[in-house]
Amino acid sequence: MIRVVVAEDQWAVRSGLVMILDAAPDMHVVAEAADGDEAVDAARRYLPDIVLMDVRMPRKDGIAATRDLAGTGVDVLILTTFDLDEYVFGALRAGAAGFLLKNIEADELVEAVRVVARGEGMIAPAVTRRLIAEFAGSGARFAGGGPRAPEVSPAALDALTPREHEVLACVGEGLSNQQIARRLSITETTTKTHVSRILAKLGLRSRVQAAIVAQELGVTHD
Repeated sequence: MIRVVVAEDQWAVRSGLVMILDAAPDMHVVAEAADGDEAVDAARRYLPDIVLMDVRMPRKDGIAATRDLAGTGVDVLILTTFDLDEYVFGALRAGAAGFLLKNIEADELVEAVRVVARGEGMIAPAVTRRLIAEFAGSGARFAGGGPRAPEVSPAALDALTPREHEVLACVGEGLSNQQIARRLSITETTTKTHVSRILAKLGLRSRVQAAIVAQELGVTHD
């Protein structure tokens, strides 16, 4: 079972999210939170696989809560509206696994949680390339004070094998593990292993940060 904490300050929206996720046969909502403080407390208490996190919440917002959960092993999936780009940037810099738009369909929400639970980053498909490109070039204007991703020099890429370089280029395009596996004619398990090794070698916390680095350094698939 995929264990989820749902953090959303609007009761009606939160209840709807809980109902959708609990209806999935492989998911269970272990706790709900109405603000960032409650989200962090619930995540530390229940150690879920994923926190579905709203951005704008009272007391502590989703960015600060995401930052507090960095290094705990709990993945954060941000739920927002696309007009909050700057908040999403901050959340991703803080280590979020990705983000979804609030107008997502129920089946898409369930599948997104599954994707993140498999260890893949998740960015709403409609804005993947635009978001990564803007994120890579917008350094100083993030809201919320989230820390920047570790700086990665071009020389650091020398530590990657040719295959890892190809995988990183695909990650930079916003491709999922399944899509990368098809493109490179390898298995999804092998793809996931390559992604994990890339993160370790480059000192990155998340797949989304790897995508940003790929964009910043101009990594391409030859």
